[in-house]
Amino acid sequence: MKSILEGRPVLKKEIDKVAEVAGYLWQNGWAERNGGNITVNITEYVDDEIRTMPAISDVIEIGETLPHLKGHYFFCKGTQKRMRDLARCPMENGSVIRILDDCKSYVIIADNPVMPTSELPSHLLVHDKQIELGSGYNATVHTHPIELVAMSHNRKFLGKDVLTKILWSMIPETKAFCPLGLGVVPYQVPGSVELAQATLKELADYDVVLWEKHGVFAKGKDVMDAFDQIDVLSKSAKIYIDARCMGFEPEGMSDEQMSDLTRIFHLPK
Repeated sequence: MKSILEGRPVLKKEIDKVAEVAGYLWQNGWAERNGGNITVNITEYVDDEIRTMPAISDVIEIGETLPHLKGHYFFCKGTQKRMRDLARCPMENGSVIRILDDCKSYVIIADNPVMPTSELPSHLLVHDKQIELGSGYNATVHTHPIELVAMSHNRKFLGKDVLTKILWSMIPETKAFCPLGLGVVPYQVPGSVELAQATLKELADYDVVLWEKHGVFAKGKDVMDAFDQIDVLSKSAKIYIDARCMGFEPEGMSDEQMSDLTRIFHLPK
């Protein structure tokens, strides 16, 4: 069967980014078994031929009505699929879906009838909000960064912006490349409506949200942008934990030094 990517180099480039990021998540140890999810809005790369492609699945209910997603197309990691396999063969371990005109259901159109992640409604809820806001964010990534999850087990880190200040202070690049910091969502059952709603609330102020004792959820302009923000936060968490393992509390950059960064790099205050 002909792949939807054949003869569409720009679309293929975006899916190749997904495969590349999936490989990084696996290599970093952030994607055990089938852990983690990636969803990318690919509507801007869809041509008239794709729009007339027939469904290769039954109509599937989302469970939410998402008015801003009418007629949009997404590439989604498949349920029970592994990131290491998504990295090697993205179109065998993910699928392209079309949101139907009722805004509350979808069909799979390519390449194989691989059911999207069970957390798809949560991802689509975020995408719907980004379109409403006109933010330009097209990708969402959920993964399990070891050090960040470990830090979420310490209650004192879970207050508003406590972790943000610690992580920003470990290395200048963290504030420069993740200028909104890290939101925190108290523990909720994975895949639940409560988790989705709490995440959406935090994403109004942050690009990356830490799920207590679980993982992180990030939005980005594309999948690489979302990954990069998680990556720099994870580096800072590693520096903090390594310093503690050496027997001392890391000093971190001072408030004055971080203010200088904000001014020099024209970052949000």
